[in-house]
Amino acid sequence: MLLALLAMLWLTPAAADALPAAGAPHLAMRLVAESARPRAGGVVTVALETVPEAGWHGYWSNPGDAGFAAKFDWTLPKGVTVAAPKWPVPTTLVVAGLMNHVYERPYALLFDVALPAGPAAGGAAPLKLHTQYLVCTDTICVPEEQTLALTLTLGDGAADPAVGATFAGWRRAIPQALDAAATWAVGKEDLRIAIPYPAAAALSDVHFFAETQGALDYAAPQMVAREGDRLVVTTKGKPNGAFAGVLRIGPDRGLAVRAVPGAIGGAPSEAWVWTALLAFAGAVLGGLILNVMPCVFPILSLKALSLAKSGADSGAARREALAYSAGVILVCVALGGLLLALRAAGSTVGWAFQLQDPRVIGVLLLLVVGIALNLAGLFELPTPQFAGRGGASGAFATGALAAFVATPCTGPFMGAALGAALVLPAAAALLVFAGLGLGIALPFLAIGFVPALRRRLPRPGAWMERLRRILSVPMFLTALALAWVLGRQAGVNGMGVGLAAAMLAAFGLWWTGRRQLAGLRPWLPAGVALAAACALVLVVRPAPAGATVASQGSEPFTETRLAALRAQGKPVFAYFTADWCLTCKVNERTSIDTDAVRASFAKNGVAVLVGDWTDGDPVLGRFIEAHNRAGVPLYLYYPESGGEPRVLPQVLTPGMLTALGV
Repeated sequence: MLLALLAMLWLTPAAADALPAAGAPHLAMRLVAESARPRAGGVVTVALETVPEAGWHGYWSNPGDAGFAAKFDWTLPKGVTVAAPKWPVPTTLVVAGLMNHVYERPYALLFDVALPAGPAAGGAAPLKLHTQYLVCTDTICVPEEQTLALTLTLGDGAADPAVGATFAGWRRAIPQALDAAATWAVGKEDLRIAIPYPAAAALSDVHFFAETQGALDYAAPQMVAREGDRLVVTTKGKPNGAFAGVLRIGPDRGLAVRAVPGAIGGAPSEAWVWTALLAFAGAVLGGLILNVMPCVFPILSLKALSLAKSGADSGAARREALAYSAGVILVCVALGGLLLALRAAGSTVGWAFQLQDPRVIGVLLLLVVGIALNLAGLFELPTPQFAGRGGASGAFATGALAAFVATPCTGPFMGAALGAALVLPAAAALLVFAGLGLGIALPFLAIGFVPALRRRLPRPGAWMERLRRILSVPMFLTALALAWVLGRQAGVNGMGVGLAAAMLAAFGLWWTGRRQLAGLRPWLPAGVALAAACALVLVVRPAPAGATVASQGSEPFTETRLAALRAQGKPVFAYFTADWCLTCKVNERTSIDTDAVRASFAKNGVAVLVGDWTDGDPVLGRFIEAHNRAGVPLYLYYPESGGEPRVLPQVLTPGMLTALGV
């Protein structure tokens, strides 16, 4: 029927008049690379930018009741591979009762192009694309074809600033993966699809596009109802098992949905309530574990010992405990709220997102250096008093400080809890972030409210000053680690600027300590030095992207490489890390990068892929999101038998890894 319709349209006089002149396609196309000089061994995104002529439209991957999707035939150099296209959210067009899924405005398909590791910088990688497609108006359809070419010049992998904003807009139009599956059920006369979607999230111009051919009656009306934290789409269709689709939630915005057969009904709000409660409990436990991390433990220890040293009564102890807890919880909720706001605006960010900016790393470096010097006794802090001093204001500031410096760390229970928070309603998500703060605050809260615990604290004495000096050591080590992270993000020059700023701040604080001993007004040199140091770190910028340094026997992660290894039937261990993630580095040092694990992987043929999220790569961010995680670390094992990956715990052991692939 479709072929007959097209034949009739071609034979009408109007159709003949509308035919294009030779060499004048109705879809203007060109290939655009995101990086002007992509690095060898890396992945570069290439866009097929398409601009329809006024009154004409192209088709989505599932064109609907008529039309056909574009076909792509690549001619590539040896070793270069191209992943399947990522399609933007389409629009609907009904012609003569036929539903079409089309693009009437400029749009772009995105292709991830994987380059081989061999060629040197300056080498060329010529790409050629032959595409065949159908382009239509309301009255005529014309099949067209084009051959496009693009030559990539290999280099440092730096993004092309001239197209950065354009690619960001194109990416926003690509549907984001919904990590929770939708369910569908067929009634007597209709099909109902229940899709998880937060009750407080914005929604407009809703339509469900079936990506799987034949799953829906495309032209049937769609009724959309909000039921708590889900959308229920009522339409007509007879799916055969699970099917894929795109839920349009606004202009050029959508969610990639996988729908499976299942029951629809009951009280949908109960599901997210239980999810929120479990996520809250996991966040509390994860926060509690953070207290043993080297950047938090010294602050907690000094705060507890200062309480013992002050000899405060029960009322004062409780007030300090509550103030400390308020500081921790408010910072965690503030960071969580900012994270949710950025994600709502379309950014692909996760927990500790602020550490992906080298300027934040620089400020944190100055802060940790200041804490370390204070613990070492080079100067004393006046009101508002921080760690090691008393008072509710000091306790609040200490709690806020502990929460902020804890962000590079993660641990058991935290990953799943914070990942769940990202798909919960905003109020429930903020409750989960508050649970993380409560977990961090619990030890000091218990000391403040349980007299028996305070009585067990050691009596004050000279040993407390010695302990304070000892506790400065992990803070100095944390400062060195932050300087290393700064070097990874901003290069040698950036690390040099950060170290110079830290030395300037240290000199100012040391001078302040000398003036304190002399009884002089102390804070002028420190203020000048800290202002100059902050000004220095705020000019640091990320270095151009270089090749990812993978562990011995591993490769940088790309979805294209993962798909290729799985197609070969190989088991794959994929892990996602960041230089600022302490838990990641501990796992790599103690478990992943060990001789026993490398030997086991080699023996069992397990391929290893490493995803470096230090700089917040949005492609990796979307992949991490799709596995219900808010950040790193993430450890996945894909068995050679195929199927879904196994998500490993966030704290690894060598034995856990050597058992893979056996």
